[in-house]
Amino acid sequence: MGITVQKLTYYPVKGCAGTGVESARVGVMGLEHDRTFMVVDAADGSFRSQRALPAMAAIRPEIVGGGAALRLAADGVESVLLDVDPDGERRPVSMFGRDIGEGADQGDAAAEWFSQVLGAKSRLVRVPSDFDRDGWGETPGKVGFADAHAVLVASQASLDGLNARITARGAAPVPMDRFRANIVLDGCAEPHAEDEMRRLEIGTVHLAYAVRAMRCSVPLVDQLTGLRAGPEPIRTLATYRREPEYENKVSFGMKAAVVERGSLAVGDPVLPTWASGAAA
Repeated sequence: MGITVQKLTYYPVKGCAGTGVESARVGVMGLEHDRTFMVVDAADGSFRSQRALPAMAAIRPEIVGGGAALRLAADGVESVLLDVDPDGERRPVSMFGRDIGEGADQGDAAAEWFSQVLGAKSRLVRVPSDFDRDGWGETPGKVGFADAHAVLVASQASLDGLNARITARGAAPVPMDRFRANIVLDGCAEPHAEDEMRRLEIGTVHLAYAVRAMRCSVPLVDQLTGLRAGPEPIRTLATYRREPEYENKVSFGMKAAVVERGSLAVGDPVLPTWASGAAA
């Protein structure tokens, strides 16, 4: 049967809930609408993350009108529908202590909504039309407001292998949404086969390997409730997926650059080019 696309997800607002789709257009910075928006500290422009604010996971953004508007919803507060301003007032923004350029501010209504929900003074910014940010790794590519790479790829085989280890320890398995992947693959013969894929042809899209996906505390967060529910899966990943070259962080999935734009869909065959010596 071969390897196919099992699931596609984009995340309109970085750190908030994702939107599953049956098909997607893919640009140089990833799936259309993925991490187009980012919540930042109103004072210094640093990005808000589930690392410090796990409640972000339970915020449900919805792209409306092909990107002309954004609806925001969360339990316990009134939803809001915002007109998107791709050319809003520019605001310097940063991630992990590094400046990454400017975002287009989306106005006071968005800022007030996020500030109320998160209990911290915040602004919402959008990737501006002239945004130009380089990724890094084997194939750097371009990236918007994702951490550092355009597309995150993971496989069902990797999750099944991890959950077999977790349940052997007497703990409950975790769902794939903990890893916030854009593309989930089905049909891989072995766990973590995605680590060995150097090129992927899917639909009319070509992706190229950048780096293994290093994991922080976000996979500890229940993506439905916005509550931290650790120690799994990080505890078990630490027993077999530590990466010495990356300060002994654990990895799950791989990050890729877009080298040919196009479209893809759930069920599409995946044609990988493997790293030298890797088994198909």
